[in-house]
Amino acid sequence: MIKIRLQRKGRIRRPIYHIVVADSRSPRDGRIIEQVGRFDGVTEKKETVLNEARIAYWLDNGAKPTDAVQKILRNEGFLYKRHLQMWGKSEAEIEATLAEWSANRASKKETETTRKEQVRASLLAEEKEVKKQTQQKASEAAAEMAQEAAAEVEVASEETTDSVTEEAVEEVATETAGEAPAEEAVEEETSEVAVEETTETTEEVSTEEVNEEVPAEEESADAVSEEASEEVAAETTEETPVEASEETTEGSTNSSKDMTAKDAVDHIAAHTVEELSGFVSDDEDRKTVLAAWEAKKEA
Repeated sequence: MIKIRLQRKGRIRRPIYHIVVADSRSPRDGRIIEQVGRFDGVTEKKETVLNEARIAYWLDNGAKPTDAVQKILRNEGFLYKRHLQMWGKSEAEIEATLAEWSANRASKKETETTRKEQVRASLLAEEKEVKKQTQQKASEAAAEMAQEAAAEVEVASEETTDSVTEEAVEEVATETAGEAPAEEAVEEETSEVAVEETTETTEEVSTEEVNEEVPAEEESADAVSEEASEEVAAETTEETPVEASEETTEGSTNSSKDMTAKDAVDHIAAHTVEELSGFVSDDEDRKTVLAAWEAKKEA
């Protein structure tokens, strides 16, 4: 049987095929009857050359093309042209039809994607998906780190606030502790000053009274004895505290709110707790007055 088949030529991994007519019993690269074309699908040219007249002759004489050759003839439009000729179309009609068929085929090739392009597109899609997932994980990790940092800042701020509050409390306590001795010292000094003034006043009063009574006693010096003079001095000394107590009683009727802080402290220092009953009012808010009153009660 005569066949139209491909005969391998060219180099290793860069084959070029000759379209030949040969006996089916001959080997692939053996003896041929005739070469009717050439197919190059590897090199830069990628061209197909057909001797259509000789191919048509051998087909008319019973030659059978192999599947590969038949595919090449179909892609080149040879079989379609032969079919139109069998229908009795004119050469002009055949050329117009083939031109339309070629344009349609070229547009399909532009829209069709090869397997290589499909694999490339799938790889790019997978790469984009991996990048998207990586970015999403990175953003989630960043959000978690930001939340942890915010929580640490809040904890640190709370600790700082607590420490500042404790320091403020300690400072206030220290200031209060420092003020208390100062107020006690002021109260003691005030008490000492008041006692000294009271003593001096008492001595002056007793001296004046004694001096006033001395001339009267000198007139009767011969009749008055030393014991009488001592009794007079004792009576004079006893009368002076009574008068001071009367003055204190009269002054105790006043309220601490009616005096300045210094006068109130002096007044408290100069009188006893019983005499100061009701002197310090409940709405008294001055620390020095209250401290003097507390010190007076403890004394």
